[in-house]
Amino acid sequence: MATIVKGILGGFSGKVGTVVGANWRGKDIIRSRPKPSKKPPTDKQVLQQLKFKLAVTFLQPLKSIQSMYFGTERGAKSRVNLAVSYTIGEAMEVVNDMPQLVYNKVLVTKGDLAGFQNVALTPEAGGIFNLGWEDNSQQGNALATDVVNLVCYCEETSDFILYPSLAARNALSATVTLPDIYTGKEIQAWSYFNNETQTLACNSPHLGAFTVL
Repeated sequence: MATIVKGILGGFSGKVGTVVGANWRGKDIIRSRPKPSKKPPTDKQVLQQLKFKLAVTFLQPLKSIQSMYFGTERGAKSRVNLAVSYTIGEAMEVVNDMPQLVYNKVLVTKGDLAGFQNVALTPEAGGIFNLGWEDNSQQGNALATDVVNLVCYCEETSDFILYPSLAARNALSATVTLPDIYTGKEIQAWSYFNNETQTLACNSPHLGAFTVL
């Protein structure tokens, strides 16, 4: 079933008989409905499908963040699409014919806001993590009121733990406590700044892999 999105004289989205309506790079287009292929996918096609599935599954919990803070939308390509494309192209490697994430290349956010200066994350007993950085609030477009956020990921449980709005840029430190269920497990961590008006963010540095104490 197709949906008319701009009234009776506008484009439509969906299937009508043998044609498909869509919006591509901001333009309404109509194309023939593709015929199902009887050919088995090539190894390259299978690998690309696996990469796409891995990227989409991994990034799904970050959708609300990346829809605001990942690059700049280009036509019909959303920020979420850009995040998936980046992850497939820049943050994966193939091991024994299977794609794997390269966590130190993963970006949670991608933007033009000034980033961190000498940021570090330090674990303590009890699941405590101390995040520290230097004040660079006079650098470029940075402001003292920019907000720091922490993102943790546990591969063993396939869980993200999000800590938004922890502190202002000029606070120079923030502390979080992970739930007990992560004790003894390894997490990957990233952090990022966004401005007060939530219109800009910086590239998110990977802080490292840590065992929760």
